[in-house]
Amino acid sequence: MMPLTTFLLERLRRAGMRDVVTVQPTTGGIAALAAIATRRDAPPVFVKALADPPADDVFVAEAEGLVALRDLGGVATPEVILAGRELLVLSVLRPRPPSRSFWEQFAHTLARLHLGATHPRFGWHRDNWLGRCRQVNTWADDGFAFFAQHRLLRWLGEPRVDAALDPTDRAALERLCHRLPDLLPDRPACLTHGDLWAHNVLATLDGQPALIDPAVSYMWAEVDLAHVWSTSPPPEAQRFFDVYAELTSLDDGWRDRMPIVQLRQHLAVLAQFDDDWGAGDQIRATLAPFRIRS
Repeated sequence: MMPLTTFLLERLRRAGMRDVVTVQPTTGGIAALAAIATRRDAPPVFVKALADPPADDVFVAEAEGLVALRDLGGVATPEVILAGRELLVLSVLRPRPPSRSFWEQFAHTLARLHLGATHPRFGWHRDNWLGRCRQVNTWADDGFAFFAQHRLLRWLGEPRVDAALDPTDRAALERLCHRLPDLLPDRPACLTHGDLWAHNVLATLDGQPALIDPAVSYMWAEVDLAHVWSTSPPPEAQRFFDVYAELTSLDDGWRDRMPIVQLRQHLAVLAQFDDDWGAGDQIRATLAPFRIRS
């Protein structure tokens, strides 16, 4: 198997970037191969690639999402330098500082995105990608139907999901989907990042919150909130939730809804990775009240 650095260097040179001197692998990502490439005649760049891309538009869709977050939502994102079938090249960001003030600032950033970039319908003008799986974004007027069909039930039939969930689990998920209007508030559609775990929150060179790796769509804001809430944010992030709730006038019951909203992400993890980091157990626990007991 070709070493990661050689693989990425060949991809960069094939894309016309022949001034790369070194390629240093980075950590933190799951689905893609990633590194910082040092260049002889230009600033360093971040590069990511897939050994076998599932489709030609994976990185093009991701780049479009980054631009949308910046242009429509006012969120800092890396500059897109190159987006093609084989790789994505971006300007370099820095790790987020481990401070409460940074997360408070990020609460303002995310609230501004969700309150300012709204839409009358749910979806996006094209499908994009969540990890290595296509995210279907067909327009819909009903957020509950959209979430049920394109964010929850779409994972049934994926081999890893079918192996992990028994027929009782699948029936419980269908029952939960039918009851979504009773379980979740009727919220408007807004531009969402779509894959907002803590590792996708970085900082600009001057320390402002910045986002990477989006799977954008117009969806409920709580899709983003649930992902931050449910993926072990650092201790300094706790004030983020209070500030975000104040800025967006969230009701007091939002925490109780997080497991249901986060089902989408748990199902996506279960579908794509051998190690599901507890996603299967989380799914079964959330579905427990919707099982029919004999």
